[in-house]
Amino acid sequence: MMAPGRRNLITDVEGLRVGNANDAGLNSGVTAILCDGGATAAVQVLGGAPGTRETDLLEPHNTVETVNGLVLSGGSAFGLDSAGGAQAYLREAGVGFEVGPHRIPIVPAAILFDLINGGEKDWGLYPPYRELGYQAAVNASEDFAIGSEGAGMGALTATFKGGLGSASFITAGGHTVGALVAVNPMGSATIGETGHFWAAPFEFGDEFGGLGMPAPLPADASELRIKFRDMQRGGANTTIAVIATDAKLSKSETKRLAISAHAGFARAIWPSHTPFDGDLVFGLATAASGRTPSPDAFLDLSAAAASTMSRAIARGVYAATADPRDMMPVWATRTA
Repeated sequence: MMAPGRRNLITDVEGLRVGNANDAGLNSGVTAILCDGGATAAVQVLGGAPGTRETDLLEPHNTVETVNGLVLSGGSAFGLDSAGGAQAYLREAGVGFEVGPHRIPIVPAAILFDLINGGEKDWGLYPPYRELGYQAAVNASEDFAIGSEGAGMGALTATFKGGLGSASFITAGGHTVGALVAVNPMGSATIGETGHFWAAPFEFGDEFGGLGMPAPLPADASELRIKFRDMQRGGANTTIAVIATDAKLSKSETKRLAISAHAGFARAIWPSHTPFDGDLVFGLATAASGRTPSPDAFLDLSAAAASTMSRAIARGVYAATADPRDMMPVWATRTA
């Protein structure tokens, strides 16, 4: 029977470790994904307001095939400094792309907007994200916390507090797929005014509450709930994610996996991919299984990428914890 991996985290994909670093005063944080031995990487951006570092090199026609890590960060454009911190950690460890006597760690990054979430953002001349990126890399492990952690610490949705989510799945062909996502969309992960998740059809057990779909659907299910509609501007929101597998994939196939995972956004967030979200998915293939999937098996991987991403999004909102400064309620305090 197909099921989640042992941890139900992206780290069920062999070769990956994840670390979080939080700044409670800032109400923001960083999540670092380290690829032990490197991983084939790609990216697909479908939101209209992305904030990124080193994503051009991930295109299939460009030279570098593998990355040493990825960083997801709060802080809007200021958070891009976090990748420098993770890169410093990897350089200390002697990890990176070899150029003569030098090793250059390849660490693409993406950010979300959490500047208006009740945290103190008067940090002085330089933002603290470089140090947070370094600490997140130091903290990297196969076990890590989700919810109000790392890049999801200060995240919000249109109806509930957002968060950091993760999930995994083992396909019929024996490949592991894992998703990691910082959920901070303009839209909502829940249906109407209820606590039912749009991702409910893909849920295993009660991994995000076990409520299923409401029956009948509420009359307001299709109404748009838009976070901060009066503050629409570039970089104002964003759901940023990683989809990973232990399959052996080319750079082009890894990009196709990232494209497929965006369907998980569309099944878990209404609306997604707006002009004011920077919605983005990084793809990773560690090749730890040593097996290249057949065309049929790759179709299964692509479907699993979408369903696992949907589950990870719901789990991020479900696991969020309350803070006195919250601008949105946490899911656990819902009344419906």
